Amino acid sequence: MLQIISRRQFLAIAGGAIAAQPLLYKIDAVPAMFDHMILGIEDLDRGIVFVEERLGVRAVFGGVHPGRGTQNALLSLGAQRYLEIIAPDPKQTVEPQYPQVLHMREPHLLGWAVHTNDIAGLAKKIGAAGIKFQGPADGSRARPDGKVLHWKSLRLDDDRGGLLPFFIEWSRDSLHPSVDAPAGCHLKRFSAVNPEPKDLDALYHGLEVEIAVERGEKGQLSAKISGPKGEAEFST
Repeated sequence: MLQIISRRQFLAIAGGAIAAQPLLYKIDAVPAMFDHMILGIEDLDRGIVFVEERLGVRAVFGGVHPGRGTQNALLSLGAQRYLEIIAPDPKQTVEPQYPQVLHMREPHLLGWAVHTNDIAGLAKKIGAAGIKFQGPADGSRARPDGKVLHWKSLRLDDDRGGLLPFFIEWSRDSLHPSVDAPAGCHLKRFSAVNPEPKDLDALYHGLEVEIAVERGEKGQLSAKISGPKGEAEFST
């Protein structure tokens, strides 16, 4: 069972003064440290076609995640930003890291990542606040050209159903996926929706993540991407 993270724990990261800040500051349409978002579907080829039909750019196969039961395809969303379409890898017998993809006939957002240059320091900061997390853990993926990408990631035990990001630090000798993934698309907006937007906003600020939060009936992520064929919106 996941450890529930209280608002007080998150506020402890950045100090109690955060709780008193009014929601009057300007938030960019896309979080400044946004790295990538994960779009899940049960079949990778169908996910690639789905995205291409709406945006006009075809994602390229990125590789498999050994031991995690998934494979992916990638699409650049601009500098240091990309879209990862993820689906079960039929050649692996383990349950996918995101088991819900087994039942996703159409793609939906599963989560998102924020990049950092000091994931070890971030881990100390979050740990000092008493927040439960996993990592930093080493990750790798072999590209179709044989080159291996390396990174470290940190995941919260309770990410509020994917609303809160995980954190990634790319190895200096690894090419960021946005550099050579198919280009032509841009992330115009990435935001969150929640019945209690002020509470969710406080959690983001405790993690030093700035993202627009709107009021809605249920918690979800929302993204708008533009491409040669027009715009498409995706949500959880």
